Amino acid sequence: LPHVFLGNGPSGICLSYLLSGYIPYFKRGSLHPHPILQRKLEEAPDVSIMDQDLEYLSEGLEGRSQSPVALLFDTLQRPDTDFGGTAESVLTWWHEEDRAIPHLVLGRNAPGGAWHSIEGSMVTLSRGEWMGLPDLPFKDWLKQKRRGLRNNRATAGDIAQYYQQYVRKKGLQKNFRCGTVVTSVRKVSAESLCNQAQEDLQETSDSLWNSNENSTEVFQVDGFFRTVEGGREPFSIHAENVVLATGTYDSPTWLGVKGENLSYVHHQLSALEEAVKNNSIGIMSDPVLVVGAGLTAADAILFAHHCNIPVIHVFRRRVTDPGLIFNQLPKMMYPEYHKVHQMMKEQTAACAGPYECYVSLAEHHVLSFGKDKKCILQDKNGYQRAYQISMALVLTGSNPNLSFLPNNGIDLAVDSGQPVNPKRNPIAVDPFSYECTQQKGLYALGPLAGDNFVRFVQGGALAAASSLLKKANKNPP
Repeated sequence: LPHVFLGNGPSGICLSYLLSGYIPYFKRGSLHPHPILQRKLEEAPDVSIMDQDLEYLSEGLEGRSQSPVALLFDTLQRPDTDFGGTAESVLTWWHEEDRAIPHLVLGRNAPGGAWHSIEGSMVTLSRGEWMGLPDLPFKDWLKQKRRGLRNNRATAGDIAQYYQQYVRKKGLQKNFRCGTVVTSVRKVSAESLCNQAQEDLQETSDSLWNSNENSTEVFQVDGFFRTVEGGREPFSIHAENVVLATGTYDSPTWLGVKGENLSYVHHQLSALEEAVKNNSIGIMSDPVLVVGAGLTAADAILFAHHCNIPVIHVFRRRVTDPGLIFNQLPKMMYPEYHKVHQMMKEQTAACAGPYECYVSLAEHHVLSFGKDKKCILQDKNGYQRAYQISMALVLTGSNPNLSFLPNNGIDLAVDSGQPVNPKRNPIAVDPFSYECTQQKGLYALGPLAGDNFVRFVQGGALAAASSLLKKANKNPP
């Protein structure tokens, strides 16, 4: 196969659409609010966006992403969305079947990736229209279901369903294999495959990626399919190019403190929902400890507050820290998160506020968890105190699981001495092709490449599709 994508979330779906022969062109007669971009688009209206110079088109664009191509594709699809506008896309899509490239999209869940693992009633941070994929606006899809957006935002359940139906509506199902787990991706020489000598290859090469400049190389992707009966069916695929689009939802971040592996300490919000459902936690319980100051921690606090469950909320930052996500969100659009932020400010241990069953401990951190469900916390001055709790939720983010790559993918990162992290240390890619700078033929999309919002991961897919079409000589003259 020429191409294998690992991950079937929004990045993988979008790239599959582009490589299935769906080609974007500038819609004649359209007027983009950015005059310089409009002039560039009018220079070559008969040449598809994918076949143009993406660096030239994206030059000078500004917005909420560091990726020039992400900003370009976003502004072509939603021209004035950051200013509250509803201008139509300036793109028109043509299905050119002769430009389709065979590919396979491997994913653990149904198409939509991690969106199927999120509690369905959760409301998204992003506006609903920003969750849509090319040529099927999310709002239009929701209208067909006779539903509207709540406060301009959507539920995780709707989004998971939309991504699944997108794959069906666009006829992409043949490219998708769900229920797959990839265990290894490595470089092998084509000659060694013919000679069935892959085992020898690893011993004779110094490089983790088995690079050998003198021979033609392909990627070997090993793993297994989960069968309906619950068994495992191993597979081994060889591909010229591999696209990493596995996201970051795999491994919750641990604090690394004593007792964190005890049964009452959890790292996912679903544990609290489960405990409430089976009545193991309720109004009369000892407080739930929530660690973290991001949106998942806020969701846990809102859920506990709704169920009248007492909460002790611990986080390292000051409440006024500009880096705190709550200080970056417009109050009107996110009233529930604004409420949590207010609770964090007004209901501290030193100063009782109007909110019952909640106490905020800013600039504190966890020292240890005890078997007796006692948790030791320490403040910024070194003062320690024990709290009796019913359960702990450590919600401080998550990390990608790249255990299938040599050295866990660390060699591919911007800082090759540290693990890959979507916010602090993404995989190093060329900004106009999204090909890994350290390994040709390997691409990284979405959070792995530092693009953390659905509206911006699509630019990476455009860049990768453009690069892969050039490699396959599927570009018109």
